[in-house]
Amino acid sequence: MVKVLVTGTAGFIGSHLARRLLDEGQEVVGIDAMTPCADPGLKPARLDLLKGRPGYTHCEGRIEEPGVLAGLMAAEKPEIVVHLAAEAGVRSSIENPRLYLQSNVIGTFELLEAVRAHPPRHTLIASTSSAYGANTEMPFAETMKADWPVSPYAATKKATETLAHSHSHIYGLPITMFRFFTVYGAWGRPDMAYFLFTDAILNGRPIKVFNHGRMRRDFVFIDDLVESIIRLFEAVPEVPDGGAVPEGDSISPVAPFRVVNIGKSAPDTLMEFISAIEKATGRAAEKTYLEMQPGDVVATWADASLLKNLTGYLPDTPLDKGIPSFVDWYRSYYRKNSA
Repeated sequence: MVKVLVTGTAGFIGSHLARRLLDEGQEVVGIDAMTPCADPGLKPARLDLLKGRPGYTHCEGRIEEPGVLAGLMAAEKPEIVVHLAAEAGVRSSIENPRLYLQSNVIGTFELLEAVRAHPPRHTLIASTSSAYGANTEMPFAETMKADWPVSPYAATKKATETLAHSHSHIYGLPITMFRFFTVYGAWGRPDMAYFLFTDAILNGRPIKVFNHGRMRRDFVFIDDLVESIIRLFEAVPEVPDGGAVPEGDSISPVAPFRVVNIGKSAPDTLMEFISAIEKATGRAAEKTYLEMQPGDVVATWADASLLKNLTGYLPDTPLDKGIPSFVDWYRSYYRKNSA
């Protein structure tokens, strides 16, 4: 049995990861600040799926507060740390960048300081495909430059990668940053497009289709993302001999630090995504076509060959399987909670 510290266990990804680990008989220590979201009942409901389960320990607190994570690390001594707590979303980061700086940058700094004081075997930290920013060459590979973020959210996430590398180098801490692409699934974030589309279609409202639908995304089903993260537990980075980095690897030449994409390596168009939701709901969407939003990008597409080389696994759930799973959950959850 492995003890895993997961930050953000009331969040979309954190709650799924914690449940999967508990299902496998692992011990999970979770922390979440329970900050508000668009649906105030969603985070408590996610957490209710964890609390009371054998092997789960919960702490409520803000990770950016000095000493909170250090105290938790000292008390629990986890073998693996997975840092998922963050403020997410491109558009809201433009409206409130200070919040993103505090949560994402300062919060990750506090995590790194806690890991430095109480080193686990492996620390895995969530980044984002948004780090690729204004790059237009596809697919995105971890070895590409990522120096042109186009939103405060992307900038804070890229900053956490830089901070993590410096801690890894100075203190010899094995750290993997995973850049996940467009994740969707049950218990998801209400601000995400698939959630908004499903809600609007089922309630007879038009959907907003930005850039007139000329968008492509590497859509990753939540179960595939969780599988990828867990498989990366054992892909512990080591400084390469003589600083010689193997071709295609993003390992640092001076630190046990690596960046890994988590994507399908196969993009879908926004209109294909909407069509899958229409099919799953059994209703046609009324579409309002709009221009591109500030901070957004036309396409994201992962080169996930490094993930495959490290873990033997590649996400592969198609939209026609993943989207109906979400729609079924949505109908069940909101039917139950509106009764």
